[in-house]
Amino acid sequence: MKPAKEIRVGNIIMVDAKPFIVLRSDVNGSSRTGFTYKWKMKNLLTNAPLENVFRGDDKFDVVVLDKKPVTYSYFADPLYVFMDEEYNQYEIEEENLGDALNYLKDGMACEAVFYDGKAISVELPTTIVRQIVYSEPAVKGNTSGNVLKEAKIENAIESKQHTVQVPLFVSQDDSIEIDTRTNEYKRVIRN
Repeated sequence: MKPAKEIRVGNIIMVDAKPFIVLRSDVNGSSRTGFTYKWKMKNLLTNAPLENVFRGDDKFDVVVLDKKPVTYSYFADPLYVFMDEEYNQYEIEEENLGDALNYLKDGMACEAVFYDGKAISVELPTTIVRQIVYSEPAVKGNTSGNVLKEAKIENAIESKQHTVQVPLFVSQDDSIEIDTRTNEYKRVIRN
């Protein structure tokens, strides 16, 4: 058990026998009056948000989740199916995938996150390469400074066609590297 003062953003803790991930932590108080910690959290099983205030000496169980390499296989409405190297299939609900839906592609390697033996979400690689399927051409004379435009990238789910801000010189059918944590363009991949 760890006291609240040692819990960091990104830690998974048990609150009322339910696993929560700490998304944000605000500290108030002083050493004389004692510190309080206001946490914004998300339930890992239901995705329900929770905000609560705890004293610095409140104790919590910190949970370490299991992870396993998997590849994205297919969509079986309303579940997304992932497979490990032993051909075991894991079904994950759409609401638990979050932003990962924007980047999924058939056969894509990622890590399934498990709680109590059940796959609850996936973690993507930090950077991925995707082809641009649609982008407006650059307009002559509009190239001074750091001007960006929207580009649609390829992914497995047609209804989740995702856009990324790219420089004007990037065109349709180019492959680009994207940071999946920030949704930012990194560079063009030239062959």
